[in-house]
Amino acid sequence: LSAGYYPDVLMACRRINDGMGKQVVSEILKLMIGRSLPIKGGRVLMLGLSFKENCPDLRNTRVIDLIRELREFGLDVDVHDPWVSADDARNECGLELMKALPEPGGYHAVVLAVAHDQYKTLGVDAVRAFTAPGGVIYDIKGLYGKDDVDGRL
Repeated sequence: LSAGYYPDVLMACRRINDGMGKQVVSEILKLMIGRSLPIKGGRVLMLGLSFKENCPDLRNTRVIDLIRELREFGLDVDVHDPWVSADDARNECGLELMKALPEPGGYHAVVLAVAHDQYKTLGVDAVRAFTAPGGVIYDIKGLYGKDDVDGRL
């Protein structure tokens, strides 16, 4: 208190922040189950890995938590990030980044995790094209219109 902060409040904020990954994954899974999409062996495209948009920095990124959680449910997760170097992703996160955006139609879910300008330019229709019929788009960053995606934070 003498330093001008309240440790209980800060700890509560930390717990909420740390639990957001599980909350997001829960929402994605519910959307997929609601559309009878496969979980075990299902395919997810994660758009973005860096800590923030238009930046290659991986320090403090929470996207890795989402990827790990999705994989724990048996989902195959591919990761694309035009800002992050493949070496950094491999060395710092143990991940292999996609070299290019994928062919259309291969994913049961696409998660927009980082609002890079490239994904804004790409547009929601192109992102939707990455999904298989009935596939889910979950927009963590609110980059696309609420009515254009299936779920958002």
